[in-house]
Amino acid sequence: MARVFITGSADGLGLMAARLLIAQGHQVILHGRNERRAQEALHAAPGAVTALVGDLTSITETKRLAALANEQGPLDAVIHNAGVGYQEPHIITVDGIPHVFAVNSLAPYILTCLISKPKRLIYISSGLHRSGDPSLQDLAWNTRPWSGYSAYADSKLHDVILAFAVARKWPTVLSNAMEPGWVATKMGGPHAPDSLEDAPKTQVWLATSQDKNALVSGKYFYHQKLHEYQRAAGDREVQEKFLAECGRISGVTFPGA
Repeated sequence: MARVFITGSADGLGLMAARLLIAQGHQVILHGRNERRAQEALHAAPGAVTALVGDLTSITETKRLAALANEQGPLDAVIHNAGVGYQEPHIITVDGIPHVFAVNSLAPYILTCLISKPKRLIYISSGLHRSGDPSLQDLAWNTRPWSGYSAYADSKLHDVILAFAVARKWPTVLSNAMEPGWVATKMGGPHAPDSLEDAPKTQVWLATSQDKNALVSGKYFYHQKLHEYQRAAGDREVQEKFLAECGRISGVTFPGA
């Protein structure tokens, strides 16, 4: 039995993964951006241990969420599922950064740094990450004209970069990224062509399975199979630049091995 924390698990793929894990007998800790969403998550996933509250658009609240997660005791896995989509308007957070970057890129970085190392880390990316900008210039979109599509693609590339950086730096942790496919969630829209039923299975598999194919690190998956990814994500210099920029913006330094 594994103890798994899932961010953004009040609805969508996070909730679906939580239900699968609970049905398999695992202990699941949910997350909602506010108290109402946390309670909705608990109602929607009977059998969950608890639901933690934290607004990932805020650096301060994200740090507090990490502390709350640590209070739950050792975690076997963390699934970094929370995200906002490519049709989002240009919203600036209390910290002066776009909320797409705050939620999709910076929050996973902060939580990774501050939550006591679990055995496994799973970062939810997207096939659109292959369109992301590997230069990592202007992460806060201070000089570029805003594009929700590009901001989302960039952030999903950041998730792969982070997963691979963690795999390199923390050899005792299994750290992988994956794409669930374009599915008919609130983010994906009603006409998405991929299988919604299959979409949460890979993250559950990576979080708990003893299958030798899941006991790997620094890999990218789609439907439990290795899949192509933007090669820049595996570049050490790109990884180090991303970690340094996130550290500068958040005030949280990436810990050593």
